[in-house]
Amino acid sequence: MINHPSPLTPHPKSGKRILVTGGAGYIGSHVVLALGEAGYEVLTYDNLSTGNSDAVLHGELVVGDLADRELLAQTLARFQPDAVMHFAASIEVGESVAKPLKYYRNNTLNALGLLEELRTAGVGALIFSSTAAVYGNPVDLPVTESAPLLPINPYGASKMMTERFLADLALADPTFRYVALRYFNVAGADPQARLGQDYANPTHLITRALKTALGGFPQLQVFGTDYPTADGTCIRDYIHVADLARAHLDALDYLLGTGSAGTCPPLAGSAGTCPPSLVCNCGYGHGFSVREVVSMAKQVTGVDFAVVETDRREGDPAELVAASERARTQLGWQPRHDDLEFIIRTAWQWEKKLAGNAS
Repeated sequence: MINHPSPLTPHPKSGKRILVTGGAGYIGSHVVLALGEAGYEVLTYDNLSTGNSDAVLHGELVVGDLADRELLAQTLARFQPDAVMHFAASIEVGESVAKPLKYYRNNTLNALGLLEELRTAGVGALIFSSTAAVYGNPVDLPVTESAPLLPINPYGASKMMTERFLADLALADPTFRYVALRYFNVAGADPQARLGQDYANPTHLITRALKTALGGFPQLQVFGTDYPTADGTCIRDYIHVADLARAHLDALDYLLGTGSAGTCPPLAGSAGTCPPSLVCNCGYGHGFSVREVVSMAKQVTGVDFAVVETDRREGDPAELVAASERARTQLGWQPRHDDLEFIIRTAWQWEKKLAGNAS
């Protein structure tokens, strides 16, 4: 268990307690940082299977697995959070195809267990880390939240099932509300290079490209060049991780009423006094192909690293681009970093810091 000092200066949101599962991982740690800077009291619950304790820059860290229901229940009872943000999950599409049961156990069954413990603890507000993979290969682009959910890999299916749990629980219990944020391709790093991706074997295109530029890999593989896109490679909507973190704080304001909507207790007995549960896409509304990302990575790094084209990777849709008007209008989300060069530049500064070359 690791403790960090609380902010010395009182903040209007001090006293609001947020428990973050998976808060030592890439996205979760950026959200924990944003929560701490906004004045929330934060507790991270993470088994550190892919996360890093050094990435938890605010609040308390409890090292534990969601499957450890006793520890989870004790932590909830002690901390008594006003809301929970749930990031803890397995997230690799390729691995989900090869090991589907791992994904259903970790992403779906553990989420069910978490919900059961939240109900026992009386926690009525949850922000869920979902994914664009729930859409599969959407027909219409940009894809809206009302599009059919037709995942083409176990990762997307495991998240879709959890979304169904949330919807059914909210329908049955008016004291429970949630916001599910469907991420598109999250990339970049903290602009001050305090945080970034730090996985032993990253699969994210931008991270792999930058590590290749630094000599960490001999070449970058491009999976599939025969997709029905302009240059034959997959197209993705890349969102900067700091903008995504901001969306989580906006979702928290929405649920708890700490923003412009007024006061809303997390256990409101009257459903009419609080905003309804919500599902929102998180993306910029336009995409870049793999070739375009590789070209920008070479431009930012100044390194003409080796690229090898290979077969498609199973489970990859051709194009995923978000319609994010709902997040902007309902949550008041205002992204600030819609710029591929900035996304890659912040990730590059982080990779150089990890390699011991921050110049």
